Amino acid sequence: MRLEPREQSSMVLKAMVPLGSAAAALLVCSVLIVWADASPVEAFFLFIKGSVGTRFALSETLARTIPLIFTGLAAAIAFKAKLWNIGAEGQLYGGACIATWLGTGMIDLPGWLMLPLLFSTGALVGGLLLLGPTLLKTWLKVDEVVTTLLLNFIIILLVNYLVFGPWKDPMAMGWPQAKGVVDAAVLPTILAKTRLHMGIFWALASALLLWAFMRFTTWGYQIRAVGFNPVASRFVGISVNSVVIRTALISGGLAGCAGVSELCGLKGYLTLDLSPGFGYSGIVVAMLAALHPLGVVVSAFFVAMLSIGADSMSRSLNISNFIADVATAVSLLAVLVSMLLARYKIRWR
Repeated sequence: MRLEPREQSSMVLKAMVPLGSAAAALLVCSVLIVWADASPVEAFFLFIKGSVGTRFALSETLARTIPLIFTGLAAAIAFKAKLWNIGAEGQLYGGACIATWLGTGMIDLPGWLMLPLLFSTGALVGGLLLLGPTLLKTWLKVDEVVTTLLLNFIIILLVNYLVFGPWKDPMAMGWPQAKGVVDAAVLPTILAKTRLHMGIFWALASALLLWAFMRFTTWGYQIRAVGFNPVASRFVGISVNSVVIRTALISGGLAGCAGVSELCGLKGYLTLDLSPGFGYSGIVVAMLAALHPLGVVVSAFFVAMLSIGADSMSRSLNISNFIADVATAVSLLAVLVSMLLARYKIRWR
């Protein structure tokens, strides 16, 4: 058996990549549900009902989608340039930290000025956190997978120090959390009696702008060219290092915006559990979307459905909600295999 490159991959074959991945994930989950002595039909009915079946369930799924869009976009643009950003989790917390510092009384601005300022500074801090590992990669050839991954732990330990130390809210009854942001720094809710907030419009606008940037601008073309072949890009005059650095600032900035949206939209204050792993889930979201900015919106909603729906299903059937983690992992593995088969065909000898 050997793999041969396909001369051309049809649109149908490319479209089957995400669909086949979702089907594989559901198939594996069905086996696990049967193993847990539950009915797959009833389980999937409760899964759909718990994720999109009611107004409240849909609002919770959309609220979970917001940070996944930001971190998915962060991974997508970085991976396009072959910059393996595994540090979106730390960049998310970096954006949340600067939003906490500025949004808890440091400055006094109306909401229409405060929120753009917080998103801008959150993006700046997130971009700077990725800039260091990127400079080490471009100047010293240090593997950015290691540096960005380790930087996550450094940032989370810093947050741990802040919420247990100088930023600890004296009115929090001993709980490790910072003071709440002022009213002007709170993202307004869209639906009454739900947690769905205006951050979803920031996330959707970011996806649309990133798609237009990658599709219609010279910088976007250079990012795609460097990711496809850095040697050829350098030969035709593209400064590969400059392109990678610009990509790092955008990628880290998007991850920082995820922290601002979670802080100002849902929590209202900085805690250690602000993110249940949105930075790492963003990698799955980006891969499921084949690194397409608009596809990130769809895949983020799918991953959010898995999380919210599995929680509801597990409570009703008394089965583990870790099935959602299994489904996410299987989806990623299926995408990788499907992308390989979309580019290569198997020859048997």
